[in-house]
Amino acid sequence: MRKLISVRDFDWALLLIVLLLCGISIMEIHSATLHTKYIGFDKKQVAWVAGGLLAMFIFAKIDYHKLIDIVPWFYGFFTFALAAVLVPGIGHKALGARRWIKLGPILFQPSEWMKLVMILMVARYFANLGGRSLSWKEIFKAFALVGVPLLLILKQPDLGTTLTYVPVLIVGLFLGGINVKQAAILVTAALVLVVGGWSSGKLLKPYQKARLTSFINPDNDPRGAGYQILQAKIAVGAGGIWGKGTEKGTQTQGAFIPIPHADFIFAAFCEEHGFVGAIFVLLLYFLVLMRLIQNAQTAADLAGSLIIMGIVAALTFQIMVNVGMVIGFMPVTGIPLPLMSYGGSSVLFTFLALGVANNVRMRRFVN
Repeated sequence: MRKLISVRDFDWALLLIVLLLCGISIMEIHSATLHTKYIGFDKKQVAWVAGGLLAMFIFAKIDYHKLIDIVPWFYGFFTFALAAVLVPGIGHKALGARRWIKLGPILFQPSEWMKLVMILMVARYFANLGGRSLSWKEIFKAFALVGVPLLLILKQPDLGTTLTYVPVLIVGLFLGGINVKQAAILVTAALVLVVGGWSSGKLLKPYQKARLTSFINPDNDPRGAGYQILQAKIAVGAGGIWGKGTEKGTQTQGAFIPIPHADFIFAAFCEEHGFVGAIFVLLLYFLVLMRLIQNAQTAADLAGSLIIMGIVAALTFQIMVNVGMVIGFMPVTGIPLPLMSYGGSSVLFTFLALGVANNVRMRRFVN
């Protein structure tokens, strides 16, 4: 067994694919914001990517077992931060939601950082159980572990980020030893709770319900809840096979797509680069996920596999929901497209997660 960790163990192929996605992102942010008030955001994205790369290499060097040992402290800190966000005067409110804490010129969003903490915390919990069959008590403890931050984020309100935590828990339960009977009971209970919560009208705010229902028939409210989906679908369709070309998308340049450099960047990209460009980007995401899954299979222990598969679950969910939202298959939930959408918190989370994944990979042969 090899004990020394070499730079050759780093997943350079994964990094190359990630940098290619980041390059496409910066190019599209520049194009999408060319005639808007968001000019210069492409340069900001470059800075976030550079910072993310640095953070990724730092986290790749820190033994993930040490991260697992100290993650309860981070869990406590960020849970406290999520609670503090809800306090007027501490939490910064924008676009009808209180999701940030303002630290000078920087807006700190605890829910984004909590994603990685939650992945590590779930991995720690199930790894300590040893992968054996789970008791109901252990399953309920896992739900409580994820449920406390989840409810705090839902209170902000931030339905999109809240939903991101669910696949992390599901993967943890699946790899942690849940059996078929327990899974069937939990799925049934979840469906009953969702239907009951929806029927009560108390779980979601009116605008959230409107978003969740508008994607089914956006033509019912083309200037309101259905506007974003309709404009995104028009942009995607207008791109055709090859696209209209960089800086030539009429929906994008005409500001019909809302905030085209963030949640709807895939719609802007499809309009300018067409079906071929869209398939190319989706292929890159597929390669990223496959590389991560391969690294999970070669991890030295259950904790390493749980960490990487938690990352895969979170990224897969975000990609599916964002792309599905753009083409009208999913409701608008405000979930960014990893490595493509503009945003410091999202970029840093993704790079930190990739750093931890490489951390696991680099130690796959270590005793």
